[in-house]
Amino acid sequence: MRAKRMFVTLLLLVPTLMVSADDQTLLIELELRSEAFPGAVSASGAVVVGGLGTGGGFYWMPTTGTVFNGGLGATNISRDGRTIVGQVLDSRVLQAGIWVRAAEWKALGSFTPTAAPCDAFLSLATDTSADGRVVVGYARNGCSLSHAFRWEESTGMVDLGSSVAGQASFANGVSPDGKIVVGYQEDATGFHQGARWVDGRQDLFTGPNGPVGSANAANYDGTIIVGRVCNGGARPTDPSYQSAWIWTQRDGVQCLPAPAPRLSSGSLVNVEANAVSDDGRVIVGGQGIGADDVDAVIWIDRVPHYLKDYLQANGVPDAFETYIRTGSIADVSPDGRVLVGRGAPPAGFRGYIVIFGEKP
Repeated sequence: MRAKRMFVTLLLLVPTLMVSADDQTLLIELELRSEAFPGAVSASGAVVVGGLGTGGGFYWMPTTGTVFNGGLGATNISRDGRTIVGQVLDSRVLQAGIWVRAAEWKALGSFTPTAAPCDAFLSLATDTSADGRVVVGYARNGCSLSHAFRWEESTGMVDLGSSVAGQASFANGVSPDGKIVVGYQEDATGFHQGARWVDGRQDLFTGPNGPVGSANAANYDGTIIVGRVCNGGARPTDPSYQSAWIWTQRDGVQCLPAPAPRLSSGSLVNVEANAVSDDGRVIVGGQGIGADDVDAVIWIDRVPHYLKDYLQANGVPDAFETYIRTGSIADVSPDGRVLVGRGAPPAGFRGYIVIFGEKP
């Protein structure tokens, strides 16, 4: 209870923890032994949440360090820093969960009270709106139905459905105003095509060369959306395959190339954009194979940079000097000045936070 009271008290100090234009760029590495892997950051940059390598969720603030907050994992946080979403174990079933103002975790269940889990899995919350009132993710009813959902207190969990019979859909994010849900629709071949839901209606994203991969995040009102694998129709060995994408109302889908093609012995090298600043100038993600063999990428005004190179050239000359891989950047603050991710130093994995002294 003491930790919970401290969390609420420190939230009142958030405005004083925000970076100023006179600050130097900082690379904060979380304790290696804590195995705290950031997944999201609040609007001010003062609260970071994620999952622990040993299991469970955490929050981090400059004044507290890493604090275990229960649950099975924390996937995202509201912009005001007061609501955390993720997954909890309830009645021996894994369920989407919400943790509001340091209270107990609340399990959200599935689409109906009688929905059945697949093995022990029922649902997962992936994102929440700026005020924490809207939660999105995906839920099951048995092993044959897996659909994206949108939840709020007044409606409960709403099934966003699937436009391809028998195939899955998944919600990765929601615009902070709570109106646009983004994720993917699995097609008949199993490809995860980028999708958005507006008022419950699904629209699919198509790029210059056909369907694009999953939509991962949106800016405040959903007028900018980013995702992974822009040129899915290219051969995996073609360097043009290695690109993420951005969608805007004016220009539609445009590809975001990696800083350089990465050679591979045959495994797919994917490029993904995981988050975007509200003005669309700063986009963050990664380039690599699987979940761990990845290097962090930051696009500034759509120009790609490896995060390691960018930091070393802009005030942090020893950034990631000993790292084998810098990992994927999971999130960026609305103003583009704070980002979080995890990389691979010589021993295990390590979470990190970057605070830019000036907006990139």
